[in-house]
Amino acid sequence: MASIRDLKKDINYVLGDIIEAVYLVEASGNKQNSKEGNAIIDNAIEVFDELIAKVNQKSVENRPAHLKSVKEELETKAGSLIEQLNKLG
Repeated sequence: MASIRDLKKDINYVLGDIIEAVYLVEASGNKQNSKEGNAIIDNAIEVFDELIAKVNQKSVENRPAHLKSVKEELETKAGSLIEQLNKLG
């Protein structure tokens, strides 16, 4: 398992890139601050907060398994956000 620091960086980069992509799609379509785009950004921020809180949990029995599940959750939730982003553009 990679370090906790690397997992936190992955969460930050992946969700940050999704938020940036929303801005790029909206800018290219001249529809800034759309309801759909704002919803994707809000969801990305909620996922970020949720995953970082899970990474910071120290009272889990099997920490490596817990962190692995957080990484898998990042992948599934990021995939869902990307699907929403593709519908936006």
